[in-house]
Amino acid sequence: MTVLVICEHSAGSIKSSTLNCVTAALKLAQDVHVLVAGSDIASISQSAAAISGVTKVITLDSPALAHQLPEVLAPAVSALAGHYSHLLAPGTIFGKNLLPRVAGLLDVQQISDVISILSDKQFKRPVYAGNAIATVESSDAIKLLTIRTTAFDAALPTGGNAPIEAGDVSALGSSDLTQFVSEEITQSARPELPAAKVVVSGGRGVGSAENFAIIEALADKLGAAVGASRAAVDAGYVSNDYQVGQTGKVVAPQLYIAVGISGAIQHLAGMKDSKVIVAINKDPEAPIFQVADYGLVADLFDAVPEMTSKL
Repeated sequence: MTVLVICEHSAGSIKSSTLNCVTAALKLAQDVHVLVAGSDIASISQSAAAISGVTKVITLDSPALAHQLPEVLAPAVSALAGHYSHLLAPGTIFGKNLLPRVAGLLDVQQISDVISILSDKQFKRPVYAGNAIATVESSDAIKLLTIRTTAFDAALPTGGNAPIEAGDVSALGSSDLTQFVSEEITQSARPELPAAKVVVSGGRGVGSAENFAIIEALADKLGAAVGASRAAVDAGYVSNDYQVGQTGKVVAPQLYIAVGISGAIQHLAGMKDSKVIVAINKDPEAPIFQVADYGLVADLFDAVPEMTSKL
């Protein structure tokens, strides 16, 4: 068997989600190819070739892929699919936007958010916001999986020396029905949220966008990423890039600090696999305390600045 991993990259570098996908792919086969698609991607392709465990890198380099629109990329991926037993993509916005289109073109099912690979046909994935784990078996000739990246360790980004082969860009689709409007890249010295070892998240209890500075100050002291509940995002405290939960980013850091977050089931689905969970909330009945390893019933406006000052 040969497995194809679709590389997620941005701003000239490979996303850590791709490294998690490579680890998942190696549980299926030892022959793992990585597809790098985009425009002017020579350096990214070299980085992909250096990933430990990768045996070949296939490139689709075209100005038409400058923005990696899934409508353009999906037909080319489906054209490559016949050479592989499995196609893997990260369970991120990128993968969730692309792989269902490929599945539709191939007329096969997609298995989403895989957290465990039992065999080449059987996989585990969470359902009901993570309250149950389903074992899914696929009989499709080509199996398409999006990978919950927090469930797999990242492959080593160095140590490999895979050959690089140019793919056929003639199979790219048309973007006639889709128009790229704009892109805003957030610049931050903090770690990327899905890959961070420490995350400090704020919820509705923070009260305002201005008060979110309390969360950011604690995160900066800890060298942590900043997250938020959907309630905080919907209230306009922070942008949706920060959202952790079932409809946001899924994280599993070494330490997760939830500040002013009640702990709705949708939020828990995105962070309950964290190694250590600390909750700060003035409501002793808040559901977040049911999953927290350490809980502090206190006013966050007193507790968080004091904690920050003592670090």
